[in-house]
Amino acid sequence: MPETDFTQKLQDLMQRVGILSYKTLSRTAGVSERQILRLRRLGVEQMRLDVLLKLSQALQISLQELVATFSGQELLPNKTTPPQELLQQITDLKTEYDRLQLQLQQQRLTLQQEFQQSNLQLLESLLLQFPTAAHKARENPQLSAVNIIPLVEKPLERLLQQWGIEAIASVGAELPYDPLLHQLMDGIAQPGDIVRVRYIGYRQGDKLLYRAKVSPL
Repeated sequence: MPETDFTQKLQDLMQRVGILSYKTLSRTAGVSERQILRLRRLGVEQMRLDVLLKLSQALQISLQELVATFSGQELLPNKTTPPQELLQQITDLKTEYDRLQLQLQQQRLTLQQEFQQSNLQLLESLLLQFPTAAHKARENPQLSAVNIIPLVEKPLERLLQQWGIEAIASVGAELPYDPLLHQLMDGIAQPGDIVRVRYIGYRQGDKLLYRAKVSPL
């Protein structure tokens, strides 16, 4: 007769990995206690693959072993291997799960990039104007604004670092003119001519967000 209660088997596996309660297993695996109750009473029948994967990882056993342990189906004579058809179903489900996980990661990356882009547009004035204003304030310590610069500068630097955004030079820097990275605000300059940065630019990896604004010396 197929087993209808898998509680003891689950408790044995929990004890092996030092999980002392169903609530702890729920937190460790990231599944609801209701799903654990379903596993205890019904086994793997009608449980979602992602839940089974999380439970197998928390219990430190393979997905195949989890299914074999909590399946009501008869096992092959060696008592350790599920029926071949069940194994194939598990393999197919695992392949589909991996495909969906990859698709989800790609969607998250796209959403993250869209989120960053929309917020960069909101922050554009701050990103482009603040470094120049801070540079001028530091040149004149008498200005009261110099005291609040760190309150804005440090959080802004951390945000840009988290998003993988780096500045193109710094305000006041003198460097060779590169029309791909620099935008002339006035005058004329040939590539390689020394120019001074007046407003910094930004890039994110290989993507240029804003060219630095420069002037000839």
